[in-house]
Amino acid sequence: MRRFFSMLLTALLLFSLTACGSAPAPGSSGPSQPEEQPSAEAGQETPAQPEPYTILDPTVMPEGGSRDGVTYAAYDGVVEHLFFHPVVAYPELAFDGDYKSDGIDDWMVTAGEYLKILESVYEKGYILVDINDCWSEQTGEDGQVRMVKNTLYLPEGKQPLILSYDDVNYYEYMLENGFTYKLILGEDGRLWSWGLDPEGNEVTSRDLDAVTILDKFVEEHPDFSPFGAKGCLSLTGYEGVLGYRTQTDKDNWTAEREANRQKEIEAVKPIIAELKRTGWTFGSHTWGHISLNTRTYETVTADMQKWFDEVGSLVGETQVLFYPFGGRLDGDDVQQTGPAFQWMQQQGFRIFCSVGIDSWSKCKSDISAVICDRLHPDGTTLRSAKGRERYMKFYDAKDILDLSVRPQREVGWQS
Repeated sequence: MRRFFSMLLTALLLFSLTACGSAPAPGSSGPSQPEEQPSAEAGQETPAQPEPYTILDPTVMPEGGSRDGVTYAAYDGVVEHLFFHPVVAYPELAFDGDYKSDGIDDWMVTAGEYLKILESVYEKGYILVDINDCWSEQTGEDGQVRMVKNTLYLPEGKQPLILSYDDVNYYEYMLENGFTYKLILGEDGRLWSWGLDPEGNEVTSRDLDAVTILDKFVEEHPDFSPFGAKGCLSLTGYEGVLGYRTQTDKDNWTAEREANRQKEIEAVKPIIAELKRTGWTFGSHTWGHISLNTRTYETVTADMQKWFDEVGSLVGETQVLFYPFGGRLDGDDVQQTGPAFQWMQQQGFRIFCSVGIDSWSKCKSDISAVICDRLHPDGTTLRSAKGRERYMKFYDAKDILDLSVRPQREVGWQS
């Protein structure tokens, strides 16, 4: 019986991990003295009002061809796309030698590695753009509406970069394996992460979570996001969203559990609003993180209806679908447009993201949709010799991979 539960737990971990990948923390294993949330002033009952945040349209050339003394130019090249999972805040918990360690090592990065990657892409001239601005619908001469790639107007010499983040749900297994627990609004009106450190102490920080690290980086380097874009958060629903348990469960459901669910729903709403206000967008990762390339039409549509009910109802409409495990709808959405793909498109999805070895994209000719691949900075590509070469345009894995905190496993480029 004990062996059965061990196997079950392993399967559940692999189910979650194959969907996730993470990022680094400042330094190596994370900042020794993370930024602390300012305490509320005496008598203050509501969080401070945050600074105004401006979001601009990169498909429109600034009047006169310049903005704030910066010259803009048309860009029609490749839009690079990197994706991460929740980042490892405490490597000593994530890489403690248990059966989860190698999976986390494969699919995630630490908070320090993540910050180094941001610093590298910034230094190499990349700037953030919203995935929703990269393609749009256009009616052709034949009267058919199709997706087309947009011309972007960027600061001269800069290259566009999409960032997306899978499984920003803060799954139960993450809570005791070195991740932050949830996003919260601080007394200063900004987004912070909340969780427990290895000693069980509560920690509120902006240095331990992928979302807050990027927020802070953009504050310090506003030219990294001249249009106000951040990233697209890819959400499942089976363990809630953003660390809040907003999901239903068909088994043992009670009035008490439903009341708690409603409390969680109300608690996450201001988090979602602040994310949207500050340049974050949302995409679907299915409700149950299901393999879209192998599941039946009936299973896919039922799962997605649950996503609309429990996640879409909170984050709003989205046109972006991120394939769990990279599995393409109907088994192959490149050579065909199957029934499940058509159904998804009818629900409003227009951008369908898989995983690949480059930032490839294709606007389909028979339906208004674009399919694309994205790259995955994580332990597998950071350790790989081919991965190091392939990602050199963004960073050198030799400068990113923190072997002082990761498991002692083979590194291809050291051979």
